[in-house]
Amino acid sequence: MHRLIEIFLVSFKLGLTSFGGPVAHLGYFYEEYVKRKKWIDEKAYADLVALCQFLPGPASSQVGMGIGLIRGGVAGAIISFIGFTLPSSIALILFALLATRFDVAEAGFIHGLKLVAVAIVADAVLGMGMKLATGAKRLTLMLLALAAVLLIAHPLAQVGVLLLAGLIAFFWFKEETKTDGSLSIRVPRRLSVTALVLFFVLLAVTPFLAQATTGTIQLTSIMYSAGALVFGGGHVVLPFLEQSLVPGLMNTDTFLAGYAAAQAVPGPLFTFATYLGTIISGISGGILATLAIFLPGFLLVIGVLPYWDRIRKNQSVGRMLIGVNAAVVGILLAALYDPIFTSSIKSGLDFLMAFGLFCLLRFYKQSPLRIVLIGAVLGFLFFQ
Repeated sequence: MHRLIEIFLVSFKLGLTSFGGPVAHLGYFYEEYVKRKKWIDEKAYADLVALCQFLPGPASSQVGMGIGLIRGGVAGAIISFIGFTLPSSIALILFALLATRFDVAEAGFIHGLKLVAVAIVADAVLGMGMKLATGAKRLTLMLLALAAVLLIAHPLAQVGVLLLAGLIAFFWFKEETKTDGSLSIRVPRRLSVTALVLFFVLLAVTPFLAQATTGTIQLTSIMYSAGALVFGGGHVVLPFLEQSLVPGLMNTDTFLAGYAAAQAVPGPLFTFATYLGTIISGISGGILATLAIFLPGFLLVIGVLPYWDRIRKNQSVGRMLIGVNAAVVGILLAALYDPIFTSSIKSGLDFLMAFGLFCLLRFYKQSPLRIVLIGAVLGFLFFQ
């Protein structure tokens, strides 16, 4: 019990202080778990990071779950998730309740937050594109994914795009993948198999439930599908959720305001789902949405660990992942255009402010929290 309490306190502290997105989170984790607490050595940490970047889902949260698993078993993984996620979840529930009670959709600061979303997603597209869509072949896959998502307005279109991109890359690329080292974390095989079976059963069922049901089952299904199919980090969850929730369950302004607010809080960006669930179904909906979107990542960490060394040495898997990553950039670029740009930029002043916020983030290296605050203030001053 003492060990689980310690895991919670350390992860909760990280949840309160880890600003800046997944890459920054991994830096905080390294300082705390590797250098300070020495719960895991540098090599094992690097291997765990490699695994979680390979898997769909929130990479930084999955690394935290993995370290909790090492330290305290499955209970430790759950406690680590709760501690790291709790601060941002509470903050976004409060913001959603404020937005619902006072009908702030037309407020000036909300328009400012929408301009922040333009800047932040543009920065994410540029950063990911420079890493994942370089060269003619990757760029072609990115453009094909962009075209498909823009022209086929269906939530499952994005899933088909990722599968097709992986299939094309399997035949198209011949790059070697790095296979050095091994990950020495052990999970009972029966537990890992159960987790993988549950992951794939839910993955097969939830897209259909999201289309055929309403209420709690629909919300849970949408969030699980998003958590299971998102490669590339928290920003990429936006287009998946937007196509599933807007305009049926909320309007674009409310959706984008929550996305911008999620940038202002520490911890995982996936807690954007907490805000969305609270808007749709109150506090219970926020809690349910949070659990549903993180569940796939949790199941994969437990299920894949025993097989990671074999998977990472498979050259075919490595080639397919190249195509999936390039397609992810195209999907995110499509979301930057619609709904973010089309619903936020209505005048020259809007464009000027959004571009200025982008420059502050990309070139002046200001933190996302500061960008959010500046955007909210500008919106309050200019759009009341």
